[in-house]
Amino acid sequence: MSVTVQDVINRLTEPAGNLESTVDRIVAGSADTVVHGIAVTFAASHSVLQRAIQAGANLVITHEGVFYRHHEDGVEGMQRSPVHQDKKDLIQSANLTIYRFHDTPHRYVPDMITQGLVQALDWEHYIDKYLPTAAIVTMPGEMTVQDVAVDIKRKLNLPYLRYIGNPSGTCSRIGITVGYRGGGTHAIPLCVNERLDLLIAGEGPEWETPEYIGDAAAQGRNPSMLLLGHAASEEPGMVCVAERLRELFPKIPVHDIPSVPLIQVI
Repeated sequence: MSVTVQDVINRLTEPAGNLESTVDRIVAGSADTVVHGIAVTFAASHSVLQRAIQAGANLVITHEGVFYRHHEDGVEGMQRSPVHQDKKDLIQSANLTIYRFHDTPHRYVPDMITQGLVQALDWEHYIDKYLPTAAIVTMPGEMTVQDVAVDIKRKLNLPYLRYIGNPSGTCSRIGITVGYRGGGTHAIPLCVNERLDLLIAGEGPEWETPEYIGDAAAQGRNPSMLLLGHAASEEPGMVCVAERLRELFPKIPVHDIPSVPLIQVI
């Protein structure tokens, strides 16, 4: 029996129910398209789309937007960009259907994107609790921030991390939050309410939570912060999405296509 794009969407969105407001939608293609192969990625970059085509996928499921904004509708001047047009031509010439799957996995219980990062770090057995927008782990004994950073870099294959605070400070109670949830409105209350020694985040405005952590360090207080980067923090969650799709549709090839790291250090 044929599986359509809409069938895939229905199974993916079922655990979260209907969301009143969401960016999740079909960005290109049709819900009626019969699916022959699925590519799952954090961001549907030009190179990712090329690899999806080479793999034989005609449905691409991406966490982030295709055209450079969270809300992609009505971007003034974008249509005149040759970069935008070449990418659009690639999508159309390959008859790709692209589905944005952003809000729904964050509404899973626990949040699938956060859970994916915890699993990639192999910290599931240290989980104290999952919150709607974070995970709290209690590590055995007391590791230093430097120890944790080395462990994360190895497990996520990251060339570098950014940190704020004291790298030799000890930490046992750690908060994990992904994507853009490192902003002060979310992250600072999390640090306070959960009495965190260390906050691990994707990213956020540098003048918010990092300034708070910096002031805490200047006062001789303990909390530190590690910034993974947005993609590094959420890519493991999309690996979980790919694994779920393999369980739901075992007869359809599912390809996990990681994004190529864009930001380098000079």
